[in-house]
Amino acid sequence: MSDDAFHEIQLSGKQIVFLFMAATVVSVVIFLCGVLVGRGVQAGRAAREADRAPGETAAAPASAAGSQGQATAGADTLTYPQRLQGEAPVAESLKPQPAPPPVAAEEPAAPPPVVGAGADDGWVIQVAALRDRDAAMAIVKRLSEKGYPAFVLDPAPGAPAPVHRVRVGRYADRAEAERISRRLEREEQFKPLITR
Repeated sequence: MSDDAFHEIQLSGKQIVFLFMAATVVSVVIFLCGVLVGRGVQAGRAAREADRAPGETAAAPASAAGSQGQATAGADTLTYPQRLQGEAPVAESLKPQPAPPPVAAEEPAAPPPVVGAGADDGWVIQVAALRDRDAAMAIVKRLSEKGYPAFVLDPAPGAPAPVHRVRVGRYADRAEAERISRRLEREEQFKPLITR
């Protein structure tokens, strides 16, 4: 008894290679279509931003192109390498932030000393290291408004790569500094570093 509905397909080596190459080409075309769609979404988002606030978005790309590695106020201008270098918290980059108001020159440049301790005693928490002092001062202002004793440690004069370090506190014991560090990580999305 023979089964007429059953047919066996045999492929030669050339046919198998051809099918593999065809599947690869189709996969690459699908990937490139996804890239083009993604670019279209970004262009549409940029156009909507330009319609909403033409003055702000025109200035943001120019400042991002002119300053290497500096954190900017717009979420769309934050680059992936800047995120990796920790120049701006990731949570800040996810939601658009208004431009920070100008900060007065009277901001404290040094941490308040720990009562009953020398200048080198105590622990501080570093939450960011930025090349842009204005961005560092904006973080200090935001943290100060939330009750953290934040300050900016300016770079030494003549430093080859000036970096403004945003720090919190001067805590007498490390346990309290670790508690505040965990709170900053949880609530503010920083990656804090405890140091002396």
